[in-house]
Amino acid sequence: MKVGLLTGGGDCPGLNAVIRAVVQSVHNDGGSCVGILEGWRGLVKGMSRPLEVAETDGIIARGGTILGSSRTNPFKNADFDIPAVRANFQALGLDALVAIGGDDTLGVAHRLHKDFQMPMVGVPKTIDNDLMVTDFTFGFDTAINIVTEAIDRLRTTAESHRRIIVVETMGRHAGWIACFSGIATAADYILIPEVPIDIAHVAEVLKRHRAEGKNYNIVVVSEGAEFPDKGTTNIAAETDAFGHVRLGGVGNVVAKLIEDQTGYETRCVILGHLQRGGAPSAYDRVLATRLGLGASRLVLQKNFGTMVALSGTKIIETTLAAGVAASKTLTMSFYEEAATFFK
Repeated sequence: MKVGLLTGGGDCPGLNAVIRAVVQSVHNDGGSCVGILEGWRGLVKGMSRPLEVAETDGIIARGGTILGSSRTNPFKNADFDIPAVRANFQALGLDALVAIGGDDTLGVAHRLHKDFQMPMVGVPKTIDNDLMVTDFTFGFDTAINIVTEAIDRLRTTAESHRRIIVVETMGRHAGWIACFSGIATAADYILIPEVPIDIAHVAEVLKRHRAEGKNYNIVVVSEGAEFPDKGTTNIAAETDAFGHVRLGGVGNVVAKLIEDQTGYETRCVILGHLQRGGAPSAYDRVLATRLGLGASRLVLQKNFGTMVALSGTKIIETTLAAGVAASKTLTMSFYEEAATFFK
């Protein structure tokens, strides 16, 4: 078989491990692989390159993706881009395509399979860990370790200056990164999209911690956290090709309100794309490799319209339709456990 691979949406550590696993597995079966460059844009524009075992064997430790990525949505200009996608797929002589990405990337794969019977297999990817059908996604473990290290460093300067530091993490609709990194760093308060921001309670908790002898505080806030009135904390002038508003800035709003209500000097640090960068953790390397091998099996079995997922410790098969049906918010038992420390 001749198998295409693409990586779409936001990059994250572990993508290259998936590529390596698919290339090796297909090669073992006597097939070959072609990398589609820059996500769905590459299939629209006809940008590709061969992928060989010797080239990909050592990329497991590299962050990002050797294929490049984009947030291109070929269905946005469907009259022009979809015919190009189909024509370029045929011109490359592909028997299948492995799409590695989040709900947007996998959503395109699902529609191409459903509407045009194109042979698609998906691999779930998002550092936000917000895909419904999989317990965890690769990139998430690396991201929370990056946030944990950053907060550990910020703690020393916060303590030195007796400050409150608000750390803004990624997490558009789900608070997985904020919650897990907040627990790992003993944050004084964690703010997530699933729970409206209650600044009065945040201020009360921080003042109580100071009264109990603590001379600094850490507050972790997810970029998608909102106030009860869903105010204008995350207004952006533009959206991406999938209609998502570019978030960022709620941490600054929260920091100012905290300073106003507590009287303590408060600063904000937005970690942003630092959470996406660098080498993947050992856990993410293993998970990404296993998902790549699982996707290869589905391709070689010609079991299309499917994707792989992690259930417990097992790599399972599910459908692309199920994978993009809904987003997975934070399991609230984790937040309830975290809230023990800021009741």
